Amino acid sequence: MSALSSTPVQEDFFKSKVLGHPAGLFVLFFTEMWERFSFYGMRVLLVNFLTMAIVGVDNPGWGWSAENAGALFGTYAGLLYLTPILGGLIADKFTGYRWAVIIGAAIMTLGHASMALETELSLYFGLGLLVLGTGFFKPNITSIISEMYEGKPDKKDGAYTIFYMGVNAGAFFGMMLCGYLAEKIGWSWGFGLAGIFMLLGTLQFWLAKPLFGKIGGVPDKELEAKHLKEEEESGVSHKPNPFTLFDKILVIASAGLGFTYLINDPLSKIANINLLPVVMPFDFGNEPLSGPIGMAIVGLILFLILVISRISRYTKIVRDRLIAVIIFAVFTVFFFMAFEQGASSLIIFARDNVDRILTGNSANIFNVVNALLTVVPLAIITWVLYLLWKQTFARIPGSNIILGICFAGIWGLVIWMLVREFSADTTEITVSWFSILNSFFIIVFASFFSKWWESKYNPSAAFKYCFGLILLGLGFGLLAWGSSGIVDGAKVSMIWLILAYLLHTLGELCLSPLGLSYVSKLVPARMIAFMFGMWYLAIAIGNKLAGSLGGMIEEVTKQYDLSTFFLIFTVVPIAGGILVALLNPILKRLMHGIK
Repeated sequence: MSALSSTPVQEDFFKSKVLGHPAGLFVLFFTEMWERFSFYGMRVLLVNFLTMAIVGVDNPGWGWSAENAGALFGTYAGLLYLTPILGGLIADKFTGYRWAVIIGAAIMTLGHASMALETELSLYFGLGLLVLGTGFFKPNITSIISEMYEGKPDKKDGAYTIFYMGVNAGAFFGMMLCGYLAEKIGWSWGFGLAGIFMLLGTLQFWLAKPLFGKIGGVPDKELEAKHLKEEEESGVSHKPNPFTLFDKILVIASAGLGFTYLINDPLSKIANINLLPVVMPFDFGNEPLSGPIGMAIVGLILFLILVISRISRYTKIVRDRLIAVIIFAVFTVFFFMAFEQGASSLIIFARDNVDRILTGNSANIFNVVNALLTVVPLAIITWVLYLLWKQTFARIPGSNIILGICFAGIWGLVIWMLVREFSADTTEITVSWFSILNSFFIIVFASFFSKWWESKYNPSAAFKYCFGLILLGLGFGLLAWGSSGIVDGAKVSMIWLILAYLLHTLGELCLSPLGLSYVSKLVPARMIAFMFGMWYLAIAIGNKLAGSLGGMIEEVTKQYDLSTFFLIFTVVPIAGGILVALLNPILKRLMHGIK
């Protein structure tokens, strides 16, 4: 809150710096890093594990169809981004951000442990715990950053980009090491490793409590009242906007329909149990509308009515800025619908259609490159840990010691993996290895984009979205080109997938971390955690669409070809990028000076 910007706690907080930012940002950096290590380590395994053949392979999976695996993954990913709405509300009203992060991390640790058991019941139970824990963790760790940087808007874009680098450092090592253990040793090893680092990440954040003072603490009613008065005097007041009975009915109806649709999709495909009617009771052009899709559309319409009703009751400046957030959220749906193919269809493509067997000089070159890809980023992140250690060890020794143990474990696993691969006669690149490219490219390019956003050449929000969507579409265009004309059993060069991940990553850096920053700038402080949750709703819709469409890769390839499948994800994002660029003048007016 802005009132915090003048307190001794926050001023002292900003005196202890690492790489030009408060040391506390890097505590959050490492907390998110270990959470993302666990999340992405499991995420990269799920579809591969579910669809891997039961027999005829050294490391069998469950032999599910791509459609069923995509339905389960899409629902899981969608729910992951819906529970933050509830978690944000609970933190805003009761627990505060720091306690919410601790609660969420503890629940996720139990979820990873459950998944390591590899039974169907433990899988569903573990996924449920991960969904619940993420609801507490995800919106509130970003809200701590928002509170930390109140009154310093010029530093926010850079802070969120650095934080996003921590996200991807965790994703990089999680996908590499959990994926390697799972594919080379056994699935439970990969799932189990994810849980271990989730537990250690929770401990290091808890032990760093003295560094934060009151930032992220239990809500202070007197401070909230003071902050509300300041907002009223500035002309951007967020006056109380209580939910009416009509609002509550719409919330219950839209949430109920949306949740039922998400659960019904995998349940109907995997267990043949339908919670919704198979068809709607009316036709469109003699073609019956799918019951589940029709109910989801009804739920979405009810939600839009709710949003319009509530936004209309705010003051003009707040109302306009919230409309801008909603417009950006719509384009975020289109982005993640395509981008999250990296967790579904691109996993299957890498496993079944990419040449991953290397021998001789090719194997040696790959092992050298892989060693550099692994050791150099790990050395850089370890150096950041050393800088944090120097600044904060006297105040939070326990947290630093836990981080030291984490990094010793990572270094040990990396060295063991590299020695094992250099000693092998033949190198088979793991499916999960391609997924780490996204995180590696972010680690490489994050600082460049951070400096770009802080320079005089910083483009408008609409053009950042435009660049992100077009680059994403071009990446899929490369895959469509590279896979054109291939027949059953044929393999394509890995270069196509590597270049696609490069373009996808550059697009992500233009759009994804900046989305969080713009929400924090455009939304009044009293509703920041809730609006972060609303932002994740857009990502949830994109993830569910990604899972459902990704599960169609086998069907579309059989009916048309693989190139056609990738062309869908080429055209939609590029069209979205052009449209958001055309909306730039309107968005500038709605943002009322926020850049």
